[in-house]
Amino acid sequence: MKALLQRVRGARVEVAGEIVGAVDQGLLVLVAVEPDDTRASADKLLNKLLNYRVFSDAEGKMNLSLADVGGGLLLVSQFTLAADTKNGLRPSFSTAAPPALGEELFDYLLSKAKQVHGTVASGRFGADMQVHLVNDGPVTFLLQA
Repeated sequence: MKALLQRVRGARVEVAGEIVGAVDQGLLVLVAVEPDDTRASADKLLNKLLNYRVFSDAEGKMNLSLADVGGGLLLVSQFTLAADTKNGLRPSFSTAAPPALGEELFDYLLSKAKQVHGTVASGRFGADMQVHLVNDGPVTFLLQA
């Protein structure tokens, strides 16, 4: 699994003009599922998302995690993140999981996140979404699990 993690002051996802998920301070995470991913991959990614130290401590150093600061987690499925962009001028999506597997593992990740973290929201799998965010820093990392 790939995840583009962005530290945000706030973020929301809209589908057809309706807000379907939103968080205040926390993380917006765009998630891509690849063909070889499993529930173990999702578990590993969730552990990283909750414990990756991207928030500033009292000295201004990135020493605090989402779990430490109690921030919100907004998960958004984004198969384009799994694209193969090495050759040519058009992305290939052969490296993305089939939609059924992508939805299964994204839903699993979302369900597990809701079990262990306070504020969790999401976009809508497969929908045409508009994502709004205020990137804090900016701080953005690409994680792989």
